[in-house]
Amino acid sequence: MKLLIVLLLVLGAAGSALAREAVPLARNEAVEQRMLAITRDLRCLVCQNESLAASQADLARDLRNEIRGLIIQGKTDRQIVDFLVDRYGNYVRYRPPFDIETLPLWAGPFALLIAGIAALLIYIRRRATSAEPPLDDAQRERARQLLAEAGFEDPR
Repeated sequence: MKLLIVLLLVLGAAGSALAREAVPLARNEAVEQRMLAITRDLRCLVCQNESLAASQADLARDLRNEIRGLIIQGKTDRQIVDFLVDRYGNYVRYRPPFDIETLPLWAGPFALLIAGIAALLIYIRRRATSAEPPLDDAQRERARQLLAEAGFEDPR
């Protein structure tokens, strides 16, 4: 039992000796804050539903490092975003601009809504016009006879 305790203490001491202090994300806090502000509005190309700031994908890490480099070079936020859009297209943005290239993206939901409403109205109109015509007097009398023969009372 004493041997087990000594072994655990040695392993614990070895683990502590190997532990290192966490490396800071950036040497310059202003650069890091600016990088996070830019990447919050950009989409991770691997994850697709996660921001570039939150993604842990290798490509996202590489892009964040590249953005840090561009910030250090003195590029403006607009220049950095334009660089990424030129490289990856408007898909990298969460809010792409309204232009001819992104028109289907912006107009698509409204077109689908209008098409759905039109299909519903056509269905309702067809259903209303294809309804069975009401029974004439002879058919009503025959139905009463059949109900009476089956043992049901006349509802009148």
